Amino acid sequence: MSILSSIHGPDDVKRVKKNQLKQLAREIREKLMAVTTKNGGHLASNLGVVELTIALHRVFNSPEDKIIFDVSHQTYVHKLLTGRNDEKFLQLRLTGGYGGFSNPEESKHDAFIAGHAGTALSVALGIAYARDRIGSDKNHVIAVLGDASMSCGMTLEALNNLAYATKRLIVIVNDNEFSIGKSVGAIPLYLNKILRSRLYQVVTVAVKKMLGSGKIGKSIIRHVRNLKRAIKSIILPISYFEYYGLRYFGPIDGHNIAHLEEIFDFCKRADVPVLVHVKTTKGMGFPSAVGSPEEFHGIDPALASDGSNLSESKKMISSGEVFGAELMKLARRDKKIVAVVAAMAYGTGLTALRDNLPDQYIDVGIAEEHAVTFSAALAKSGMRPVCAIYSTFLQRAFDQVLHDVCSQNLPVIFCIDRAGIAARDGTTHHGIFDLSFLRLIPNAVILQPKDAREFVNMFHSAFAWNCPVFIRYQKFYPPATSTGALEFSKFLRIGQSEELVAGERVCLISLGNMLSLAEEISTKLKAIGIGAGIVNAMFAKPLDEEMLKKIAGSYETIVTLEDNVLAGGFGSAILEFFNTQGIRAKVLRIGWPDRFISHGSSADILRAESGISADAAVAKIISASS
Repeated sequence: MSILSSIHGPDDVKRVKKNQLKQLAREIREKLMAVTTKNGGHLASNLGVVELTIALHRVFNSPEDKIIFDVSHQTYVHKLLTGRNDEKFLQLRLTGGYGGFSNPEESKHDAFIAGHAGTALSVALGIAYARDRIGSDKNHVIAVLGDASMSCGMTLEALNNLAYATKRLIVIVNDNEFSIGKSVGAIPLYLNKILRSRLYQVVTVAVKKMLGSGKIGKSIIRHVRNLKRAIKSIILPISYFEYYGLRYFGPIDGHNIAHLEEIFDFCKRADVPVLVHVKTTKGMGFPSAVGSPEEFHGIDPALASDGSNLSESKKMISSGEVFGAELMKLARRDKKIVAVVAAMAYGTGLTALRDNLPDQYIDVGIAEEHAVTFSAALAKSGMRPVCAIYSTFLQRAFDQVLHDVCSQNLPVIFCIDRAGIAARDGTTHHGIFDLSFLRLIPNAVILQPKDAREFVNMFHSAFAWNCPVFIRYQKFYPPATSTGALEFSKFLRIGQSEELVAGERVCLISLGNMLSLAEEISTKLKAIGIGAGIVNAMFAKPLDEEMLKKIAGSYETIVTLEDNVLAGGFGSAILEFFNTQGIRAKVLRIGWPDRFISHGSSADILRAESGISADAAVAKIISASS
């Protein structure tokens, strides 16, 4: 009989018999595998927190007790245990199904929206502060953080404020030694030191053996937790976290539900903020994920049972592969070229550079703000930094881009992966705002390639430009030859565009990956007797002003296409240019509307829902012409 099928909420989790908990954990892992291999999603991180999440819901009372997950890509187990084990879970991350991250609009058991690292402790402090003053002092607030998130600047800021904000808070550090890639920095190393202290382990084992015989000895080990703390206080220096007012417990086996329940139950009665250091294995229960946690952090649909066929886009070419291969070529020639990445080596395509040219690779951890200012200082000192950050995470470093890079006109090259819609990840991960917030900054040069070959030309050209350069691109490019066959073939002039097709009446100006939509619109217009021109803009800033003047004088209607919000985006830039030049032109803008876009099964579905389709564009063009 299935235990998981009987779980309709946290109360049911509490009623599961202790001897059935291993079966429940096994059933959850089977469900996770079945759903994520079909739909894609965050597999390894969820497999690693099964027992931890079960223990949380057996001890605490959600939603009265607030459980805040940092990043929240590890909340699939939480969803299954809080009434979401239904048909919508089978459609996880698809249109009509549950989202892949926590969202209060989806369930009362999700205390706060999340998708980016480092927010949980600040959220938990705010909720605890409000509880202490206007809420019930019986409710608990629990922040669940990964070890890598402990190094985020925002987490450190919250730690600094913790002792002044509340006297009751539970912080759980899920230490699996990984974020998306291997955790880096001083704090993960400190946690690792606690875990691997041989003297601590030897003394602990020796004391256990000494007391392990007889009922009295076993009782002491089971109930007197001060024993371990006493050993640690002798062997290890005072806990880093105790300086911030947190009482430290750990390390705890994150796959031992009974032990976790004991510790959590004790934490409920604590009258001071506590931190529980939990050790888990990312990918637990699936050997392929345990062996390659970085590769299995987030998987594409159609994953075979043996872990093969990771990508449903085999016919496409990975933008990360192209970027990584070109950077490797250039870095081998110039030792001043260095890559800076914020814990995303695998996702951005930098693993080969990391492994082959380690002196020209710097992973700063989940610290985008630091990555940008660090890159600025490298450039100021004569290095040639290439800063690789996903679009949605670059949002966090806006001030550093403006204040530290662009205000000094420093030659930092930003390679912005995952620009545009991130269909199945949803609201917090869509990279549809970077054009707007970058375009307003002086000295910024912003480009987007239509394909892999054009990226290569842009990337190589950028090293000759003595200014901040931002190249944005989607996860995959259209079909192309292998990355090894891509060669730099054309030096680009800043602000240069290209006319691909000459037409009449209507001109389609596309930026980057929107070229395929422009071509589809052109085909449909041709079928009704309208020959549309197509211009590949390449640059969002600066604009090709001469080309725009030519277009304005040759066409009745100009249509701009961008994978960005319309507010302040590429189309807005063209409107502003025409306004300052006194040019009267009919401009129709195609892009994302002024609202947050949810998750969906595909980018095409989400685009159609927002009017970003060939049929919608043609209807808009015909209406404007009548």
